[in-house]
Amino acid sequence: MSKEILVLSGPNLDQLGTRSPEIYGTATLDDHVDRLRAKAESQGFSLRHVQSNFEGVLIEAIHEARHTSAAILFNAGALTHSSWALADALAMFTGPAIEVHLSNPAAREPFRHTSTLAGVVQGSIAGFGGFSYDLALDAALALLV
Repeated sequence: MSKEILVLSGPNLDQLGTRSPEIYGTATLDDHVDRLRAKAESQGFSLRHVQSNFEGVLIEAIHEARHTSAAILFNAGALTHSSWALADALAMFTGPAIEVHLSNPAAREPFRHTSTLAGVVQGSIAGFGGFSYDLALDAALALLV
C-alpha cells in the first residue's frame, strides 16, 4: 500500500487567509498543509498537495493518485457543486476519498447545498474551519490502518 496521502485544493483556496476571513478564517492554505503534513508524517505517511484553479489539473491529479496515493482529502471549493467530471474521476479512485469544507455548505447559499462529489466519497467533513482538515486526515488514517 502506498504511504502517500494526497490533499487536493480547488479554485480560490490559494486565497485563504485573505478571502472572506469571517467565513474561512485567517490561516493560509500553506498553514493548513504544513499542519497536515506534520501530522501525516508522524503517522508514517507522506503528504502531497496540489492546488489548482483549473478543473482539468485536479482531474489529472486524481488520475495520478490512482497509482501513487493511499487516500485523498479534497476541498474542491465551488467545483463541489458543479463538477460531474471531478466526481467521475474520484469514482475511479479505490482508496478513501474524503470531501472537506472549512465552512458548512448546508448553512450557506442554496446552490452550495448540493455536492456532486457526495456519492463517490467515503464521507464529508464540513463546518469546523481549519479543524475540518484535521478531522478528514484522522478519518483517512483510521480507514487506512
